[in-house]
Order: sequence, then C-alpha cells, then structure tokens
Amino acid sequence: MKGVIMAGGMGKRLRPLTCKIPKPMVPLVHKPVMEYCIELLKKNGVTEIAVTLQYKSEVIKNYFGDGSKYGVHLYYFEESTPLGTAGSIKNIEHFLDERFIVISGDGLTDFDLNKGIMFHDEKRALVTIFMKRYTSPCDFGVIMTNEKNEVVRFHEKPSFNELFSNTVNTGIYVLDPNIFKYIQKGVTTDFSRDLFPYLLKKEGKIYGYKAEGYWCDVGNLNSYRQAQFDLLSKKVNVKLSGKEVREGIWLGENAVIEEGVTLQGPLSIGNGVVVRKGTLISSHSIIGNNSTIAINSTLEDSILWNDIYIGPYSELKGTTICKGVQLESSVSLSEDSVIGEYCKISANALVQPEVKLWPNKEISEAAIVRTSLIVEKSKSSQKPINPEKRIHNF
Repeated sequence: MKGVIMAGGMGKRLRPLTCKIPKPMVPLVHKPVMEYCIELLKKNGVTEIAVTLQYKSEVIKNYFGDGSKYGVHLYYFEESTPLGTAGSIKNIEHFLDERFIVISGDGLTDFDLNKGIMFHDEKRALVTIFMKRYTSPCDFGVIMTNEKNEVVRFHEKPSFNELFSNTVNTGIYVLDPNIFKYIQKGVTTDFSRDLFPYLLKKEGKIYGYKAEGYWCDVGNLNSYRQAQFDLLSKKVNVKLSGKEVREGIWLGENAVIEEGVTLQGPLSIGNGVVVRKGTLISSHSIIGNNSTIAINSTLEDSILWNDIYIGPYSELKGTTICKGVQLESSVSLSEDSVIGEYCKISANALVQPEVKLWPNKEISEAAIVRTSLIVEKSKSSQKPINPEKRIHNF
C-alpha cells in the first residue's frame, strides 16, 4: 500500500518557529513531527510514500533524503502554486494506482492505521475519514455519522452555534483511486471545504472510522507545546530519543550532567548537551542537541532546540527557544515567550510573557522586552557570546 504525507504547510500560526523551516520540520522531543509520521506509516506496513511539498521544500528533502534511513522509499512532489489538499493529490495521480492513505505531516498520532484500512476495505468505501472525539472541535472539520458509519453531515471549522458533534476530522484518509474522478486537475480543491461536501451531495461513499489512540494537530504554539508535554508524559505510544536513565528522564549520547545539577522529570536532554553545576531542570523541559546550560540556571516547562547557549544564573519558565539562540548571564524568559532562531539576548535582560522574537534579534543589556519584535535582521554580523570554548554548528 502507498501513502501520502502532506508536507507543504507554511505554519503561519506557529511563527516564529516556522520562519526558517516548514511546519512538518518543527521538532518534538528532538525529532521533526514528520519523522513520527514516517515511523507510523512504516510500522503499519506503508513503505512507498509520496511527500507533497511547497514551502521551504529543500529543508525536508535534505533531512529525510530518499527515506532509506527509515526503511521506506520517499518520493517528493513539489507544487509551484498551492492547489489545496485534494488538488495536490490530483497532481500525483500517476503515482497512486491503488488504494492509498493520506496523512498530514504536521500531526502527531499513534493510531493503528491498519484497523482503519481494514474498515475501509470492508465498507468498500470511496473515502474513509479517521475521526476522533475532541474537546475543542471548532478548529477542525466536524463530522456526524449514522448507524452504518456513513458520513451524513460535515462542517469545516464551525462556529460554536453551528456545532452538531464533538467528533472531528483528523486529516487522515484512506482513499480509493476512483476519487480522482471528482478532482479537477489544476483547480484549487480542498478535501474538507470542497471535495467532501460535494461527495455528500452526490451520495459518494464516505465513511467515518472512529480511531482509538492519541492525536494532536500541531497547528499553533499551544498545541505545539502540549504535544511535547504529552510525549514526555508517555501519552503517545512512540519511542523517544535517548535512554531513559530513570523514570521520566531521558539522556542523549555524550550528555554531560555535572554534580550539583537537579533533574525533575519528565524531561529530555539531547545528544552532546552540557549542564553545569547548580542548575535546576524541572518537569516538561526539553534541551536540544549540542546545547550548553551554564551554572546556577533554572529551566521549567521550557523547550530548547539545538545549538543553544544559556548563560549563568538565567531563569527560563514556560518558554520556547529556537536553534542557535544565545543568552548571556542572568537573562529571564517568561511564560509563553518564543525566541526565534539565532537571537542574541544580553545580560540581565527580561522577556515578558507571550512576547515573540523573530529570528536574528539582538536584545541589549538589562532591556525589558514587553512587545513582540517581528522584523528580521541578518545573522551575518552576529558574534557568539558563549564564553565556553564550545563549537556550535550555526
């Protein structure tokens, strides 16, 4: 069976995380979210995988290559202009000559895909939608099925007053190749907004499969953080990177944890990380590969990407920090702040709650940052402030 990973999303609601990388490449506990998708497909016997691309496609192709590292074959198909979710599938009709499964490259799930595929075959469906009950359904397509599991109503992102169900479309579909009869080539067409409503009017065989397991659409900063915390809390049936040295604490290869460091799990520390004495790292924190945490710092509920330096006596609470960021001593980052790639924050600076810094910002000494800064600055003139003799691959 063949699969399709839809990986063309820009991820505007995730900025500044996605200023430099496409949405499927945002890391969840040291791996891009799309890597979990590939692993799930492989686990369910899907090894011939098409990847539809548009925004910053080279980042994805350079990271995953031909897929052989993951035991699959990846075939890349790039759109010159956006054609919508269904329109992009029409572009690769020649590749999809049998029933196939479509999955979003920015979703985290541990569904048993084979059960949904078997359901699809039993129903002889044209389309099977993987469904999930969800506490906040207004952000998704809402579905109602009858006693035969046929979809009878579908509403994409309804208002609260329009809700008729708390069962949502997860963006995972099993499709028969006959679906291409209903999609016009070169015409922007979306599964949820266009194709599914049209098929319901034409009495197309759309079925809803009630999937069991974990699912999270990593579509905004809140869900991004929640997915990380759910992984650390073992709510997702996947294998995390590193070795679990004690309950809820994962360490990567060549990580150095000095004496006098306090670790309070669940947390994950990546490969080649150095944590200096007197530092406290508490629950739901993630430290990316090749990062350094200097002495007497405190990290709580914080997500750090790769190649980061945190200066001594710094305090991080509920923040997300992208690749290559450098903090001098005694910097404070507040709850729900987000620091874009390669920012440099000087000593004694304070970034207040919910402030977002776009990539390559420089914050002066003792500054108090109260509002978000979104105009980018070139990183060409940035000089490392890391006082330790440590090489970072910027």
